[in-house]
Amino acid sequence: MTHAVHDLVIRSVDPVDPDELTDLVAAAMHDGPIARWLQPDDDVRHAASPDYFAIFIEHAVRHGEIYVTKDGTGRLTGAALWFPLTAALPSPIDYERRLKEIAGEAHDRMCLLDAVMEAEHPTTPHHYLAFLAVRPDEQSLGLGSTLLRRHHRRLDAAGLPAYLEANDPRNRDLYLRHGYQVRSVIDLPDGPPLWTMWRSPMD
Repeated sequence: MTHAVHDLVIRSVDPVDPDELTDLVAAAMHDGPIARWLQPDDDVRHAASPDYFAIFIEHAVRHGEIYVTKDGTGRLTGAALWFPLTAALPSPIDYERRLKEIAGEAHDRMCLLDAVMEAEHPTTPHHYLAFLAVRPDEQSLGLGSTLLRRHHRRLDAAGLPAYLEANDPRNRDLYLRHGYQVRSVIDLPDGPPLWTMWRSPMD
């Protein structure tokens, strides 16, 4: 079957349903290595993931830049959530309270993850890729690369670097192919590595 999706990348200036976007990101990420480390119980993790990711989706709608891909029926198949960190941004609204309500027994690990990621985050002006998510049944079709190239063109034209954290070797290798370099490796206690990665603007 041919997937006619690669040219259907849009900017967040068009309305994107936050609930649909949250469902997409949760479906793509709730079984990843970091998610499993945060909450090993599958049922608890799957139930809590939408509320957890909704915090960041809402924040991206207000302060970030969102790119999505859609299939021929209009269903979201992929999304990239960027934050332009060329000036200070506020934290997500009511973040600490919402995180505590959602996290349950995973709260300490979520706070640890936030702390180590913040400690490694560069202060040089850049754009931060918070999430690159593709539905499990649409992966390996080039959607992630399509989404990356769309924003990289703007960054290169503006002379701005990009930063992200890769949470598994497959994602890390994808980013390496798009010009990122490993900046450091975060070793979580009894958990998977998290690669911090930096991409300088290209001519």
